Order: sequence, then C-alpha cells, then structure tokens
Amino acid sequence: MEQLGAALRAWRDRLDPATVGFAHGSPRRVPGLRRAELATLAGISVEYVVRLEQGRVATPSAQVCSALARALHLSDDEHAHLLRMAGHAADPTRVPRLIPGSLYRITDQLSANPLAIYDATWQLLHWNPLFAATFGDPTVDGAGERNVLVRQFLAELPRVRQTAAERAEFEESLVADLRGTTSRYPDDPDLPALVARLNLSPRFRELWNRRAVGGHQSAYKLVEHPDVGEIALTSDILTTQDTNLRLVVNTPQPGTDARGKLELLAAIGVQRMSPQK
Repeated sequence: MEQLGAALRAWRDRLDPATVGFAHGSPRRVPGLRRAELATLAGISVEYVVRLEQGRVATPSAQVCSALARALHLSDDEHAHLLRMAGHAADPTRVPRLIPGSLYRITDQLSANPLAIYDATWQLLHWNPLFAATFGDPTVDGAGERNVLVRQFLAELPRVRQTAAERAEFEESLVADLRGTTSRYPDDPDLPALVARLNLSPRFRELWNRRAVGGHQSAYKLVEHPDVGEIALTSDILTTQDTNLRLVVNTPQPGTDARGKLELLAAIGVQRMSPQK
C-alpha cells in the first residue's frame, strides 16, 4: 500500500485549500490540504488518513476510495487508479456501482433539483437532500428496497401518482431496460436473484416474457407530497457511457408552482418532512 499512500500525499499536496472552502488562515508549512482537512471532506478520521498515507491499511473500501476521490477532486482516471491501488479493479462482468468524482461534481451543480444516481439495475446509489425531501427519505427502507423495479412491482406505490396508461408505459420501459442490462452483464452474480424476486409479480412476469429490449427515458411525474401538495416534475435521465450509471434529474414542469414548492422543501429540509410513503 506504499504506492497508495504516496499518491494520496501527492494529491493532497497539490490541492489548494481555498478551492474546497478552507481559508488560508495561519501560515502553512507545506502546500495543499492538511490531513485533518482531507479527513473532514472525506468523512473519515484523521487517524485513518494517517494510516492510509503510511500504508498501514490493508484494503480500504471502495466507498472510502470514492470519498477520497471526491474530496481530492480526482479525475476519473485518477479515481480508477486509486481503486486499482486499493485492490478494487473493475470487474467487467458485474454491473458497475462505483460513482466517479465527475458525476458527483455534476450533481453538486444541480442541487436545486431533486436528483438521484442509479446503477443499470435501477438500484438507488446516491441522492441529494432535495430528492429525500420530495420523494421521501430512502434510508427509511433497507438497501434491498431501494430499487425502482422492486418498488414499482412489489412494494407500496411511491408518492408518484400515475394514470393507468402512464403506469403501463413506465413498467414496460423499466422491464425492457432491465432486459438490456442482463444482456450487457450476463455474468453478474446479483442479477438472477433480482429477476427471480421480481418474478413474484405477475405483471413483471408478463412483461419479462415479452423479451422486449429498450431504454427507460425521461418521464412526467406528478408527486403527491404530504406536506406541500402536488408537485409536477419532468424526470430526465442521463446515462454514463462506460458504466451505465443513470443520473435522474427532476425539474419543475413549466407553468406550474413546482419550483416554489421545491424551494420550500429545500428551506425546510428533510428532517421536518414526512417519511416515505
């Protein structure tokens, strides 16, 4: 792990503290971020940063690597290099679930809108506070329930109100999208279990047996929020080329009061809002 430690020190030294919100304040003996500042940005302890830089951590988790990559403003190539040094080389047979730093930076610029990142199976990986305030806090559910297909076919309906036609179109596109994912990642060990679970739904079985392949695209959403009422949104889906991650950005429908309601939700925060229904 000496290479990893040396790389972390070099990346930390090159980053201007002012660009990540730390005032220069007292004179610094060395350029770049202090270890304590990196720890704060990455959400880990200073002691853990020290151990990483000294090569005393056998295998830092992929989540820690991603947090460090974001804190250090690494490029996607540098993030991938960090993962390889930490023993997390990408497996081309598995559905990618690691979010590159560049995608996090895009989400930071779109924070005025409810947004989330999903993998190619529509498993929820990341969301911003406004997404939680609008659609309900995903942490209320276990990780296995944070899948769009599971929620649509097996769980209670989310806050989104759908007409029969909208529901049918949404379900058809989701299943066709999942069918495409199974062909792109035929050896992923988790996909068969997901499909088997979804087959408990007669509606899913019907659509799955059609063997249609397609992509789930943008959609209109009418959210029935328990605190602010109806919110009319358009969901646009941006798919990354190499990893098939899906960034879903929900923007207000023109001519509605959705923007004002989103601003209210952002001001109040998820803490005072009702849990996911």
